Amino acid sequence: MISSRLSSLRSALSDPKRWRRWTLEALIVIAIVAGITTWQNSGLASGVAPPLSGTRTDGSTVKLGAEGARSGGGPAVGGGEAPAGDAETARLVVFWATWCKVCKANAGTIEAIAQDWPVITVAMQSGEREEVAEFLEERGWKVPAIADDDSNIAEAWGVRAVPAHFVVDPAGHIRFRVVGYTTSWGLRARLWWAQNIAN
Repeated sequence: MISSRLSSLRSALSDPKRWRRWTLEALIVIAIVAGITTWQNSGLASGVAPPLSGTRTDGSTVKLGAEGARSGGGPAVGGGEAPAGDAETARLVVFWATWCKVCKANAGTIEAIAQDWPVITVAMQSGEREEVAEFLEERGWKVPAIADDDSNIAEAWGVRAVPAHFVVDPAGHIRFRVVGYTTSWGLRARLWWAQNIAN
């Protein structure tokens, strides 16, 4: 039985028509994924990061862009001061929403990254600061957020869908933009690149 399956697999792998069909199908899938990614990223901010300022749910303030380009570390997740105030540090800006299921699935990734990199999160269309703070507390999430109930910040950054992730280099330039679920290693690699290679 196993030998007959191996034999049929060998014949399938040696058939050039099948290889062409599989290659064509793979190229179609790649083209669809590339098209969706391009569409999702269209309209997102690029180049110099738009100004972003506000008071987070923990009471700390954040300023990114213009004269506040390198300020706003605030308390770190593990205690102490987050390195966002360091002009030499890349940072991650994440737009999310309380009603977003993918954002909830991605929360652990963001929490883990916030242990090592400065992270600014913006809760889009999720209520006022107190409501967002209550949401974070109920779930035990440690990364504070700026409440953007009217989506003014999201509009300035071109965000139409969440979660949206922006990797900003130490000079304040957006180096990477990712919409949707993403992995910790993927974001860490992008942050490392923005920190060490992009400048």
